[in-house]
Amino acid sequence: MTRRFSATRRTTAAALAVGTLAVAAPAVADDPIQVAMGDIASVESLNLLIAMARAEERGVDMELTFFNSEDVAVQAVLSGQADIGVGAPYAFLQNADAPIRLFYRMSTLLFFPVVNSEVYGGWADLDGEEITVHSRGSGTEALMMLMADVHDIEYANISYVPGSEVRAGAMLQGTIDASIVDAAAFRLLQEEGGERFQRLPLEGVNATDEALYANTDFLAERQDNVAIFVEELLGTWADIAEDPTIVANLRDAHGLLPDLPDAAAADIEPYYAEAVANGIYPLGGGSPEDAADDMAFLSAAGQVDYDPASFDPADFWDFGPLDAARGN
Repeated sequence: MTRRFSATRRTTAAALAVGTLAVAAPAVADDPIQVAMGDIASVESLNLLIAMARAEERGVDMELTFFNSEDVAVQAVLSGQADIGVGAPYAFLQNADAPIRLFYRMSTLLFFPVVNSEVYGGWADLDGEEITVHSRGSGTEALMMLMADVHDIEYANISYVPGSEVRAGAMLQGTIDASIVDAAAFRLLQEEGGERFQRLPLEGVNATDEALYANTDFLAERQDNVAIFVEELLGTWADIAEDPTIVANLRDAHGLLPDLPDAAAADIEPYYAEAVANGIYPLGGGSPEDAADDMAFLSAAGQVDYDPASFDPADFWDFGPLDAARGN
């Protein structure tokens, strides 16, 4: 199942009938740029949707589709069903040698391994137990696998449940006892579960959580559109870093995620304030050094093969869109 949203909201009955929430964007000759995200619509999507809405105001029509998993999203980009994907598919690129490159670093990893304290007391207790992460190949999986190596344990099984809030809800309901969630979901567990949930220690990790990637042909054919989009990404990230409270206002101004539950909408300001305070959303958009850090982290987690001496960022990244957006 997929859900599709445009960056802004149309009001026509036909659009609503197919579940597309949008407002007419300026007419453009090119087809809308299709962005694929292997996650569910949430507060975390708003910064990306704001940047897309701003790009639309400059004549770049865009649509965001939510897929069941990051695996499906990257396959959509590979097959041409989507133009841009959201994720960090380093392992896929290394194994498949696909004509796909990352071009914008959206967020860095900040997650909270958490257990039901009535069942587990620490990392050692997870030896031979089941854990739940976001999706196969995700940063949540990489972090949990790295911690398994650090603490010399082995999980009995890894389950995949997209959405931190979904995993937090399952923990509150008692259907899972060990997972990894984002800051907003961890705060929810603390507020509603009290001492029932325990955060496990996580050594400092500096790695990409989500980036944007695309087929190399698309990046070449739509380079002007992509440069505008990247300019808006850089500008939106800078605006939010300066004042995280603007996200809620921009959501209303652009008509984004109108069906967001009131409880989730109330979490917009604290979520982005905490995200900015923790440096989740980097301002630079990515660099060769970031790519090397990502590979070192994923190698430690057992997801990729990495040799610093022979590593070439160009095998995974195209920095052309960032250079164009910066006017380099």
